[in-house]
Amino acid sequence: MKIAGATLNQTPLDWSNNLTNIKNAIVQAKKDNVSILCLPELCITGYGCEDMFLYPWVAERALDELKKALPLTSGITVTLGLPMWYQTKIYNTICLVKDGQILGFQAKQTLPNYGVHYEQRWFTPWNQGQQKLEINGISYQFGDYIYNIDEAVIGFEICEEAWIEDRPACRLVEQKVNLILNPSASHFALNKEKSRENLVISSSKDFNCTYVYANQLGNEAGRIIYDGDVIIGQKGQLLALGNRFSKKSFCLTSTEVYLNGHQNSSGDERRSLSLFQQFTKAVTLGLFDYLRKSYSKGFVLSLSGGADSSSLLVLVAEMVKSGVDELGVEGFLKQVNREDLLTQVSSSEEIISKLLIAAYQGSKNSSEATLQSAKSLAESVGATFYHWTIDQPVEVAVQVVEKELGRKLSWDTDDIALQNIQARSRSPIIWMLANITSSILLTTSNRSEGSVGYTTMDGDSSGSLAPIAGINKSFLVEWLRWAEKELGYTGLSYVNKLIPTAELRPKENLQTDEQDLMPYPVLQQIEMLFIRERLSPKAIFDKLNTEIDKQRIAGYIVKFFKLWTRNQWKRERIAPSFHLDDYNVDPRSWFRFPILSGGFYDELKELEQIAKGNQSIT
Repeated sequence: MKIAGATLNQTPLDWSNNLTNIKNAIVQAKKDNVSILCLPELCITGYGCEDMFLYPWVAERALDELKKALPLTSGITVTLGLPMWYQTKIYNTICLVKDGQILGFQAKQTLPNYGVHYEQRWFTPWNQGQQKLEINGISYQFGDYIYNIDEAVIGFEICEEAWIEDRPACRLVEQKVNLILNPSASHFALNKEKSRENLVISSSKDFNCTYVYANQLGNEAGRIIYDGDVIIGQKGQLLALGNRFSKKSFCLTSTEVYLNGHQNSSGDERRSLSLFQQFTKAVTLGLFDYLRKSYSKGFVLSLSGGADSSSLLVLVAEMVKSGVDELGVEGFLKQVNREDLLTQVSSSEEIISKLLIAAYQGSKNSSEATLQSAKSLAESVGATFYHWTIDQPVEVAVQVVEKELGRKLSWDTDDIALQNIQARSRSPIIWMLANITSSILLTTSNRSEGSVGYTTMDGDSSGSLAPIAGINKSFLVEWLRWAEKELGYTGLSYVNKLIPTAELRPKENLQTDEQDLMPYPVLQQIEMLFIRERLSPKAIFDKLNTEIDKQRIAGYIVKFFKLWTRNQWKRERIAPSFHLDDYNVDPRSWFRFPILSGGFYDELKELEQIAKGNQSIT
């Protein structure tokens, strides 16, 4: 028997697109003589419909779309995911279809409710065993069933169900199930691929079965990226692996199996990707889908010449290059809705010049080094580059305020205000350029800045998309060095020689980011121990592993928590960002924190004394 999984690049509530991808995957599977095809979870509606799942008509429309797909399933068995109402509650279900007929609906029993997942807000976990559901006078199986199709005894684990201890497979093995299908919508995170592979291989061994895992693909709804994994294992052997991070609308992976026998591994092993490779592929896929699904014309970027904005410039360029490599010039332009450029461009570099605009907005506090860095990098990738200064609008704003206050502003008394007016003066101009070109304005916030609020709201935070807000600054600095060497972006040579700085104070002040904050590796460790490990300030102090003396470490921890607390309102206003690591600071997709709080006042008392040298370290 030939079995397959297919990844689909779906969009919430985009009925036509989603059904087209489903149809194309089924047609391709039938051409390849596939008998059983596993499609991803909630593939009819899209996984990220959010509160629209609570609208009854959405499930009704999804059922209509399911009926449209039925005629295509002649000669093949297919899983189709959709929301279904049953006795006043809504369930995340998989419909099993064969030869144009609905065999039944499998309801998800374990719902994730952590991190980026919020399923229990919409769905009810199924715990009613085997029931019946009537649709148009016909009764169907609904709930927890197994299905016999030829030699296959089919059972289901839907995404999260496979990751818990008391999982459905524990019961399925007792019922002699030999094929477990796992339709999933499992978000991308760095180094997650190996855990998925290990899960499938170990599951196929532990439960003496063939196991098919099929994940969603692409940037479906804005924040979450799906890498499009298909993994097929049998009795502890890896049989097939799909192509991850594809920019195609669907990808099919199939293999022949002997369900009641045993076969050797196909030898289908993919080369493990480094963290930097995973990051690059995930962000470029996210940018590609965000561009085409928002129907924007391109990207605009305020390019400072520093690490953050430079990384975005390279990532957009790499998005175009990788897209053209996979789809060709014509295919890429059609996908991103820029067929108007077909007669104007013939290469990745020419496309980049049309899709990416970068502007260096200098001031009297900017250095020649950052201008050279920005200009050289933009020219090296082919981006359209502009250069202007913001001194005039800054001076006008300062003069207005000085007149009203009746005094001169100075760096001694008005440091933050004088820094912020520069960042905010850049915002209206770069927004104007984005509006004129109907482009997405990228904001350069990274996770380290988000943690401590090291950004000017309505200034450098301005933008409609923050692609790197889910990754820390130390990682980005290292990634830029890797991208210069491994991806061939030689224009990064200037960037990689610079020390990160906001360049908002007078040049003689020699401002640097780490001087304003703390060493980025230390900030990263504190952030990780607080958010991921959920430790208290004192526990972080006890556990933090660094060569820096304990008195300074105590000061850094105090500074982090004070900045974290007072800047929650900034995190609430971060532009939509991609989830990339195993945690992030976006309150709309991972970590909620009160805007007003006690500010860890009691928890920081002891550390403040240690930082001042007034208390011995115990």
